[in-house]
Amino acid sequence: MSPSPAAQAHMEARRRLAGAASRAARQAWLRIDRSNPQASWLRTLGSVLAIVSGAQLTAAQGTEPWLHALLGDDPDRAESDRLNPAALAGVTGDGTLLADALRIPMFTALRALTRGAPVVQAMARGQILLDLMVRTAVADAGRAADSVGMVSRPAVTGYIRVVEGGACSRCIILAGNEYHTEKAFLRHPRCHCGMEPVTSEHRPQPASPGQLVEEMSEKQRRQTFGEAGAKAIAEGADLGQLVNARRGMATATAYGRTVQTTTEGTTRRGFAGTRLRNFQKVEGQRYRISRTPRLMPEEIYRLADDRAHALRLLRLHGYIA
Repeated sequence: MSPSPAAQAHMEARRRLAGAASRAARQAWLRIDRSNPQASWLRTLGSVLAIVSGAQLTAAQGTEPWLHALLGDDPDRAESDRLNPAALAGVTGDGTLLADALRIPMFTALRALTRGAPVVQAMARGQILLDLMVRTAVADAGRAADSVGMVSRPAVTGYIRVVEGGACSRCIILAGNEYHTEKAFLRHPRCHCGMEPVTSEHRPQPASPGQLVEEMSEKQRRQTFGEAGAKAIAEGADLGQLVNARRGMATATAYGRTVQTTTEGTTRRGFAGTRLRNFQKVEGQRYRISRTPRLMPEEIYRLADDRAHALRLLRLHGYIA
C-alpha cells in the first residue's frame, strides 16, 4: 500500500508552494543592481521576506485540513492544543529569523567578489544559495506544522517517513521508517520527504528503500548512488551498508596503494567489523576498531580481478550479507 492519496497531495502541494516561492525570490534576485548589489538587495528584501514567510504560513495552514481529511476529528484533543500556523512563519527550521537568513546569499556573493570572482559568477553563487534556503524554509515550516499537528492529537502515536522517487541516497534508506511523534524529522537542505501519521486505525505502508530502488532506472541509480554504488546494488549489496559507508569515507595506504576506505561499521559491534576482525583500541573510541581498512565499493571494483572476486570482497567488507 502506498501513502494515502491525501498524504501524497499534501506533500505535492508543499513542494509546489516551495517552488513558487523560490521562483519569485529568484526573479527579485535577478533584478538586483549589480553596480550596488548589497544596497539593492536590502531594498528588495522586504518584498522577498513577505513572499517567503507567506509561503511558510500557507504551508503550515495546510496541516490541519490534511490531518482532518486523513484522520477525522480527535475527540481527546483539547481545543487549546490546536496548531498555530503563524508561529512557524518568519523563521527558518533552526530558529533563525528569516529576515536575517535572507541576507546570507548576498554576503556569499560579496565574499566571492572580494576574492576576485567575476560578478556573474558571484551573483550566481548567491542565487543558488537563495534558492536552497527558500525551498528549505518553506518545506521545514510545513513539516514542523505536520509534527506539531500530530503531537497535539492523542490518537497519533507516531509517524512514518514518506520518501518519493528522486530523493537522495540518505533519504532513501530511511523510507518507511516509523518514529515516535516527538522524534525530530531528519532532513537536509531542499529535502522533499514528508511524514504520515500512525494511529491504531491508520497504519500506512509507504514504499520501502528496496521498492524505491527497484522503481529507479539504471540512470537514476547511477545519479543517486554513483557508478560503483549502482553496480554494487546490482550485485546484491545491502543498501543501508552501502549508503552508510560513505559517512566515514577517507583514504588510506593499504594493499600497496592509496585506497578509498571507510570507518563506518568497523567496530566490534559493526556489521563489517565482525567480518574484518583484527581489532585495535583507538583513543577516544568506545569500541575497538578493525585495523583492516574497510574498502569502499569503488575501490573493490578497482581491485577485483573478476566478478567472483568482487563478490567475495563485497561480502568481506560487509556490503553483502
